[in-house]
Amino acid sequence: MEDRRSARIGTVSGLALLAGGTAVAAIAGGSHSIFATILLGLLALGMSHSLLVEIRRQARRWAPGGWGRADTVNAVLLGCWAEAALILTILEAGPVPVRVVGGLLAAAYAGSCVYFVTERRRALAARVTTELEGEALEDRVPARPSL
Repeated sequence: MEDRRSARIGTVSGLALLAGGTAVAAIAGGSHSIFATILLGLLALGMSHSLLVEIRRQARRWAPGGWGRADTVNAVLLGCWAEAALILTILEAGPVPVRVVGGLLAAAYAGSCVYFVTERRRALAARVTTELEGEALEDRVPARPSL
């Protein structure tokens, strides 16, 4: 089923930053109880899942022009977040758990960027293939009765 939503830029980037910020807060938030740390970690996992669902929706949406400006901006922003997380992980002289979370965030942002680009290219290729097959199928499939 195709998604006819419009292109969105802020949701993908916002969810990525919220998930990352919550993950860092779970580890480096100060003197949390174990329950607060677990709750923040679960919240970060939930937002990560929401991010993946939004990436999938944005990548598989129908767009008449194919790859558009919003797609480029989403991919560039995810790449920038990956680079920023990696730079902060390397340059920040913080505790080891914070640096580990920063490294994981850098890998997750980079993976999200690759996932978005791959899914978007697949969706566009499938759309072109379906349109080309649809023209050939029109000749073979009988027309529906008109009302």
